[in-house]
Amino acid sequence: MKFTNPVEAKELAQIINAKLVGENIQATGINEIHRVEKGDICFVDHPKYYQKVLESPADVIIINKEIAPPENKALLIHSEPFIAFNELLEFFVKREFPLDKDDSYISPKATIGKNVVIGKNVKIADNVVIGDNVSIGNYVEIAENSVIYPGVRLGDRVKIGKNCLIQYNAAIGGEPFYYKNYGTHRVKMVRGGGVLLEDDVHIGSNTTIDAGVSADTIIGAHTKIDNLVQVGHDTIIGKHCLIASQVGIAGANVIEDNVTLWGQVGVPSGLRIGKDAVILGKAGVMSDLDGGKVYAGYVAQERRKTWQEIAALRKLPEIIRKLKI
Repeated sequence: MKFTNPVEAKELAQIINAKLVGENIQATGINEIHRVEKGDICFVDHPKYYQKVLESPADVIIINKEIAPPENKALLIHSEPFIAFNELLEFFVKREFPLDKDDSYISPKATIGKNVVIGKNVKIADNVVIGDNVSIGNYVEIAENSVIYPGVRLGDRVKIGKNCLIQYNAAIGGEPFYYKNYGTHRVKMVRGGGVLLEDDVHIGSNTTIDAGVSADTIIGAHTKIDNLVQVGHDTIIGKHCLIASQVGIAGANVIEDNVTLWGQVGVPSGLRIGKDAVILGKAGVMSDLDGGKVYAGYVAQERRKTWQEIAALRKLPEIIRKLKI
């Protein structure tokens, strides 16, 4: 999430009642570690991840231990960095996306169905078609010639490119599944991100694409997603990808251009799948995968190796009989 205007670390410390250590740097955005960029605020609350965050591009870091700050960085010392990060997200979402005004524009060339609910600060361009019973959140943008089928739900801060197609009852921009475990209870991270569908993206019926926690979940141009697919928060899917029905993709993944995921493939969080990779049906991806190869099996590995292992297993009864002799 980027800010309209930079904010000094000193002001951030005041908002969350933290101690500033280091330079009074100006922050230009806020992101959790998977999407952090230069100028961002980030947080860390476990010694296991201190080094990773301290060496990240983040300029302002909320941390629960007072240490010497790295060069050209500011530390905000707080006993609960996750809670403090949540407070900042909530503060800046309200500042950057105010709801006390409405600057919506709906093109007279757009077609709007019956019982459509439209939020504030929504932009709907020429030749957009929106079916009946669609719900559109705040700060949503729909570009030219896109078609939204009946029953679709678009959450806040969803941007849809040109020539997109979203089929019946898809939910784009739902709340990210991101919780901090405190033992007796879990605390949800405040949603600061949205969803970006680039041009010529097709989304199937009953597919769900969660908003990012602090940046956008992104679906690249010309990618086609089938029915009943789940895409988690902050995942980036490249251009010209093909994703078949019942694929489950967790949060914070990077799927590069021209990747094919066949039915019921599962991808846990924080992985990268390389360009032109093909993952066959029901495969379970458990680590980063190189591009340009075909994968199969659980755990997913190169298809030839999987077939060899299956063939070897079929020979086991015969081998066992021979060993007994």
